[in-house]
Amino acid sequence: MNPLLRWLRFNLVGAMGMVVQLAALALFNRLWAGHYLVASAAAVELAVLHNFVWHLHYTWRDRRGVSAFAQLLRFHLSNGLVSLLGNLALMRLLIHGAHLPLLAANIIAILCCSLANFCLGNTWAFAAADSPPPRYTGIPG
Repeated sequence: MNPLLRWLRFNLVGAMGMVVQLAALALFNRLWAGHYLVASAAAVELAVLHNFVWHLHYTWRDRRGVSAFAQLLRFHLSNGLVSLLGNLALMRLLIHGAHLPLLAANIIAILCCSLANFCLGNTWAFAAADSPPPRYTGIPG
């Protein structure tokens, strides 16, 4: 697939994931008032799972070299960790240091993690298979 098209698909999924994350953050922040980092972590995890499903079936649907479970594991170890650690560090910095509102700080944190997440998704979580395994045709040779 054309890298520009893949990047555009990644950003479309990311935009949908951002809506999921912001809505979840607003809800979780109401439920756990005063614990915005816990709310942020839960919202990130929900968005990571949402994005994984879309990336698996849309952004990188042409890359099915390993099992979906293996891709989910890779996705969590790459995009999940970048998103979780990046969001928590930036949220603390932007809320306590820059005194930004919760959702504005979260939007900035999401955007800051986006490029790293695309690179990790493209090169590792949904990496292209080197070559397909040889097929047995029944003809010696």
